[in-house]
Amino acid sequence: MSRASKLTLLSTSLFAVGTVAFVHWAQKADQQAMHQGVLRDLEQQRLKRERQADFDAQRALEAEYLKEQSVRESNLDEVPGLPSSKGAAAGR
Repeated sequence: MSRASKLTLLSTSLFAVGTVAFVHWAQKADQQAMHQGVLRDLEQQRLKRERQADFDAQRALEAEYLKEQSVRESNLDEVPGLPSSKGAAAGR
């Protein structure tokens, strides 16, 4: 074989091996990124469940307190010393 054909064979072989190695590395990096996304989603679901449990507990406490206490709606427009909410709503 001539020198030029040897160099061509060597360069194409190196290029092929480099391409395969790069594709392998890129696939591993993509797989790790996708796995991190799954972990992030699981963490978000856990936080959502915790927040929902807190909300439910607060709702149950509110219901319990409402049974024990008499609470009535108040009209803040009738409280002396407070600005009227009608004027604030009209300015929006």
